[in-house]
Amino acid sequence: MGKLRFTFDFKKSTQALNFFAVEEGKQINKMKALKLVFLADRYHLRKYGRLITNDNYVALQHGPVPSTTKDIAESNDYLADEIRQYSQLFIEPIDNLVLVSKSAPDKTIFSETDLEALEFVWKTFGRYNQFQLRDITHTYPEWIKHKKIAESGSCSEMNLRDFLLDPTEKVPDDLKLDEAAHQIFALNEDEKQLIVETIEERSLIEAFWR
Repeated sequence: MGKLRFTFDFKKSTQALNFFAVEEGKQINKMKALKLVFLADRYHLRKYGRLITNDNYVALQHGPVPSTTKDIAESNDYLADEIRQYSQLFIEPIDNLVLVSKSAPDKTIFSETDLEALEFVWKTFGRYNQFQLRDITHTYPEWIKHKKIAESGSCSEMNLRDFLLDPTEKVPDDLKLDEAAHQIFALNEDEKQLIVETIEERSLIEAFWR
């Protein structure tokens, strides 16, 4: 099975970070924001067969990370000028730990289902801090598959097909996250297979036109 590649949407990525910063009170811990973006992407992929950001995901020590979204959250110098200039209109990192909103999110770039996913994730997971979200994301199969590499301090590319697997580990009891919310969006095996076929076809089409 080949790797799935999609055209990264830096505007949606920027605005997703901005959305969560505003919901948090116009500033948010960077790791928390990245975990929330992952959860929103996971929800949207499972329910609608595509990511919001189209980012490539990697497994790191603190859980799944959308790689270029992380670069945007850190305003890294090696970002393309177009991406840096756009993101700096809306968000600004402080001390590499906190992300501040500079302007209201441009929600017009999102589809109705994108906004549904973002709002679901904020309502469900927004109350948790970055370390609690790390612990939650450590229960998902797509990260567990790379656990040894990630915990060694290295980086490992994740497979979007694994986002369709259901969690087999429980969330710590003190986090009080019910099973349905933990699963993000329930799917039967036929639905999972249909989504796999959909994203594989989309990836092939995008690769053809690159």
